[in-house]
Order: sequence, then C-alpha cells, then structure tokens
Amino acid sequence: MQGAIARVCVVVAAAILNHPLLFPQENTTLPEQDEELIARMREHEERMVEEQARLERELSKQEETSPEKGYTWSFWSTVSFIVFLIVEMCRLGLTDAEIRTSEEEDLFLQSGQISPRAMVLDKEVLSNFCDKCSYTLAHDNWKVREFVEGLTDDLLDSLRIVCNKETDMEVGDFIGVGSMFESWKVCKPLICDVLVPILPPYPYSFQFHLWCSSSSDIPPNLQGCGKIKVIKLGESEESCACSSANLGEDVLCLLHGKNETMDNGPNELLQGVTRDKPFLTKDKVMKWFQISVTKAWGRISHKYDFEVSFRSLDAAGALKIRFRSGKVIVLNIIPVVQLEDTDTYYVSHFPLGLQSCEDPHWSLSFAVYERNLLQHFSKRLPKNSCHFHCLQIVTFLHRKQTGLTGKSGLSSYHLKTAVLHVLLSKKPSAWVAESTDQRLRDVLSFLHGSLQEKRLYHALVGNKKVPEEVCVPQIFRKAEPINLFRPLVLDRALYAATVRHFQEMLRNAHVLLQEYTPYLSNGGVHQSLNDHL
Repeated sequence: MQGAIARVCVVVAAAILNHPLLFPQENTTLPEQDEELIARMREHEERMVEEQARLERELSKQEETSPEKGYTWSFWSTVSFIVFLIVEMCRLGLTDAEIRTSEEEDLFLQSGQISPRAMVLDKEVLSNFCDKCSYTLAHDNWKVREFVEGLTDDLLDSLRIVCNKETDMEVGDFIGVGSMFESWKVCKPLICDVLVPILPPYPYSFQFHLWCSSSSDIPPNLQGCGKIKVIKLGESEESCACSSANLGEDVLCLLHGKNETMDNGPNELLQGVTRDKPFLTKDKVMKWFQISVTKAWGRISHKYDFEVSFRSLDAAGALKIRFRSGKVIVLNIIPVVQLEDTDTYYVSHFPLGLQSCEDPHWSLSFAVYERNLLQHFSKRLPKNSCHFHCLQIVTFLHRKQTGLTGKSGLSSYHLKTAVLHVLLSKKPSAWVAESTDQRLRDVLSFLHGSLQEKRLYHALVGNKKVPEEVCVPQIFRKAEPINLFRPLVLDRALYAATVRHFQEMLRNAHVLLQEYTPYLSNGGVHQSLNDHL
C-alpha cells in the first residue's frame, strides 16, 4: 500500500515538475515559446508513457503473485490516471492562456493603457448628460417614433396592393425594435429599425432548420443561423411556385439562387431549377422586397413633403428620409421570417454592423426577446434607474470614438449585450441613479474582460440567468452559448484595432463627455448638445 501511494506521488510530482508552464521563460517571443512548449510537451508525454508502461508491467506481476494486491494496484492505478488527467486538463488551459497572453495581452499592458476601474468620471458631468437624455432626447425620440410608425403603416398598406397575391409573399404587420423603440437612442443620425414578417403564398409553407436542433446539418461555425425550406402543401416532393405559374419577366423567384434556373419557365432567370436545393435565399428576398417597396413608395409619395432614397443596394428597405429642413431619419425596413409561433425571426440582414451568414443560411434575431427583457427589468428596477443611462453613455462614447479613429470590431449591439449581462448579474437595488458611475465602470470592465478573452456570449442563447417571464424558447435556452466575438478570434488585425479603439475610448471618455455635455446653468445648453448627439 505504501509503495502504491509513493508511486502515485512520483507520477504527480513528475507531471507538475515537468510542466512546461511552471517555470516560463521571461522576455521571450511568441514563436520561441511555441517551439519550446512543443518540445517540452513531447518530452513530458514520452516520460508519462514510459512511466505508465512500467507501472502496468509491475501491476501484471503483482496480479500474478497476489490477486488481492492486484485489486489494490488497480485502484491506485485508476487514481493515478485520474490525477494525471486532471493535471493534463489544467496544462491545456494554461497553455492556451500563455499562448494568448504572450502576444495579445501586450495590447492591454502597453504603457499608457488604462483600466475601466481607473477611469476619471465626473459625477456632475454624468448627471447632466443623463438629464439631457431623459428629457429633451426622450421627447424628440417619441415624436420620431410616431412619425415612423405612421409612415411604415402607410408604406406597407401600399406594398400589399402592388404585390401579386398568388405569387408574391404575404406581408405582415411591422414590429419596432432597436434603440429607438427601446427608449435608449442617444446619437444621431436618427435610426429606426422595423421587422416586417413575410409569409409564402398558398399552397406553400416554410420548414425551419436551426443550428441548435439535434438533426441539424448546419456547420458549427454558423452558430445563430438557420435555413428555411419551402414545401408545397399536400405534396411529398417539394416544388416551387415558379414551376407552375406565369410570373412575368419582372418578377423574381424567391426560392432559387442566382445560378439555379428552371426547365419549364418562360423567364431565363427561372430556367433550370435544381430540386435538391429548395431553400429560401436572402438575395432573392431582398431584391423582391426592394422592388416592391420602390413601387409602393411611388404610389404614395405625392402625399408627403420629403425625399426618400435607398441607402444601400445590399440592404432591402434601408431608406433615408430627408426633410426640407435638412433633418434626416434612417428607416431600416427589414424583411424577416417568423420562426413558427415564437418571437424569433430569420433576418435577411443586420443593420447593426454584425456579420450575416451567406445564402442559404439566415441569421436569427432575438430583438423582441431583448426588448422584453429590458421591459422586465424596467418594472423591477428602482425609479429613475441608471441602466438606460449606462447604455446611452457607452454608446455615445463608442460613436464619438468611431468618428475619431474609424470603425472597429465593436458595435452598438455588443455594448447592449454587455449591459444585459451586467443587468442579469446585479441586484435591482444596485441600479439607483446615484450609482451611475459605478455601473458604468461595471459595464466597461465587463467589455474589457470580454475583449481580453475574445469571448462575449449572446445575452439570451444558452443563458440560464434569463428570467422565465421573458419566455425565451427552451431550444435556445438549452443551446450552447454563441460567442459574438468570434470574428475577433479569426482576425488578429481586427482584434488589435478593436482593442486600440476600446482603450482610446476609455482614455477620451472624460473629455468627450465634458465637451459634449455643457452644464445646465450655461446658456444654450439644449441646442449645444442637440447639435452633437
């Protein structure tokens, strides 16, 4: 027994003392560390294999001489293997951390870099900024929402008239999402995002494929995506409306991609359709939607005294509204497909700068559930709570820093996700107005840590902290978390630019807030801030 314990201790001690990260070399470059680590890991592995073989030989001898001792040796061999496995798991985790920190941690440790906890935040400046957002901007945003809702209703009614009920998609009622409809919009230009659900014409329906379903064939690198199959009711073999209807030359098939054509259609774009790929494509949907919106606006443009233009040919329904006074409102009308009876939507594109997947895959939007989560918190937080103010401040700083140094891998959606994570981790009483500076530091510290780890999980998917009252579908609650910072893992240049952007934002925070937030006692404060936001 004593000999067995001694041998276990020898194995554990050998694993620890030969650990390549126990005595790391200092002032070495990443390539040198990689080569040395690999060499030492191979030596370590060879020694462990030899030690295991020797122990197995001794174990077999013990079993031949004494069965009872053989059982004892089996027990201690198992213990030895478990201990060795634990050491190896720790080694792998530390190795990954060492490889990452040897180069990328330098971005956080350069001279002049600051921590969110060390930021200079003037409570009076923050208070004035929050007061301005709470009163003037809230009133202006309410008027903008009212205008956008009326215009969108009118435009969709006209769109339903110009669409062919037998061949075109059916258009549902719009859903307002994003900062404007969640009451935390702070920066110009005024941007309003609305989702417009579309349904297939009778007798067709949609069949949904999700990345997180048990039978999914979607690649692991497309987390948060899905596919939409078009099937015909009453038929076992899928087919397309373009195969049985005379659609005309100016109508696009919504089912088949650019390189897929059809044998029996009158339009060259619809000839030669492959029946083994019956998935709805974003490209065709956006083209159809853009053509339809253009026709719909042509019917009602005489009723309005402003100019409307498409902002981007790659984003259907991205409208820019310019008034005679020079004021501009950006309206993103996004065609989406509702996932069964949930509030989850397949979106054709993201207006927030997030990457969208390629056809025939669609990204999924949980914007409605995020809005519900914010409403859930608003009912439980103290009166005049600071959660929206924190989101407005960090969004304001990000937007101003982007104007100074250009775009990075950070978006307003990442900032919103960070605030939601902090909301889920703090007690409601921690969000009183007097704690704005502390909660702002919490949000920025959370972002700082997420950038260091290149890991920012989606606030709702795979997060058990989300209250049941928000009604996130179980398939998404149980799914593996989605890393929104995955693009930073794949692109080192983008990661370095994002870290620099964030550090500059922290360094300039005090100046930006002080410059763009004059004190209320000074004359012309409202107009001054409005000119900059």
